Amino acid sequence: MHVSSIIIFFIQKGLPFETVILLLMLPVIATFIAFLRQVVGVKAFGIYTPLIVTFAFLATNGLKYGITIFLAVIITGMLMRFILKPFRLLYLPRVAIMLTAVAILTLGVLVLGGDMHRTGLAAVSIFPILIMITIVEKFVAVQIEKGTRAAVMLAIETLLISIIGFFIASSETLIRLIAGYPWIILLTVPINVTIGKWTGLRLNEYFRFKEIIKHF
Repeated sequence: MHVSSIIIFFIQKGLPFETVILLLMLPVIATFIAFLRQVVGVKAFGIYTPLIVTFAFLATNGLKYGITIFLAVIITGMLMRFILKPFRLLYLPRVAIMLTAVAILTLGVLVLGGDMHRTGLAAVSIFPILIMITIVEKFVAVQIEKGTRAAVMLAIETLLISIIGFFIASSETLIRLIAGYPWIILLTVPINVTIGKWTGLRLNEYFRFKEIIKHF
């Protein structure tokens, strides 16, 4: 693999190669998510949440383990809201209780993984787990504001974007390209400028309003 002198400089300063590549990969994934939101019309939980979930997936021992933890977090958050609803608690204490429940359930999932000899699941680092647990607050906020259906749809969209982002960031071709030509990430700036000036219909809106568009 051809490695740029800039990357070699960072490595000589003590930075791991994987860390350098992931940081350089960040604007690429962020641009991809911005494109999906502004041009395609996929909403998800903003741009930051699918971005950090993507990197959480990269930090787990395989995509399937990341998805398992993500789904466990979302399902627990959804159930806990209904359980706590009769208590009429204020927002922050309610979220704190939900996070407690999610932490306990996640621990249970990891223990179950160990019992089933899924050592990859049992050995998942705490940091990607903590990242995905923080999604609960986002999920609950949308649930309160827009309802459960909207929150579930945004969670599904976030998951799908993160999965695609995982495969992009795991691409050996892209890794070699960035390792050899790290300056290429600067191209994301004009791309985002172009996306930022997008004034046309989003792609999903062509399907939503196709009957209206037929009359023009």
